Amino acid sequence: MKLIVGLGNPGRDYEHTRHNVGFQVVEELAERHRVTLKNYAKWKARAVKVPDVGDGVLLAEPTTFMNLSGWAVRELMSFHKLGPADLLVVYDDADLPLGRLRLRASGSAGGHNGLKSIIQELGTTELPRLRVGVGRQGGELRSHVLGRFDADERPQIDAAVKRAADAAEVFVKENILAAMNQYNAAPAADDDQA
Repeated sequence: MKLIVGLGNPGRDYEHTRHNVGFQVVEELAERHRVTLKNYAKWKARAVKVPDVGDGVLLAEPTTFMNLSGWAVRELMSFHKLGPADLLVVYDDADLPLGRLRLRASGSAGGHNGLKSIIQELGTTELPRLRVGVGRQGGELRSHVLGRFDADERPQIDAAVKRAADAAEVFVKENILAAMNQYNAAPAADDDQA
């Protein structure tokens, strides 16, 4: 089984913010497979199993704040007896242009507190991740990532969420390298308008 974890912050105040794009990808996958995320207090996460994909996949969104995501991920992995290679973490990246995807098999947290928490809890940087570009504007980074997308950014980010969900499915059905080869290139101009 694989575990796809989308990172974000819980609560209505954070819905559809740049920082919650990981949640949007997990919700896109749940919608595609006609499943509904449910709250699990024991894992501090919303989660659902998708049995008909590969060897099965568990979709999850920690219900902790971003900087405490590692606890939920560790608990989910322990309960389901999964290793770091079975995990794909999906999260926002303000250093990537809006809509750009970047997959990696391992590496540092790169300043992202959610990923930093996961790395600390699991004790390894060897875990696949999918970054979704939310762009960076002038001003304070915190207010930018906690802000919502502008109306003119929405089509681009909606297309990126769909591509990120596609990339996650390639990760599940094949592996991280196949997903990297297919999705690390810049999207075609037509894809941005989808």
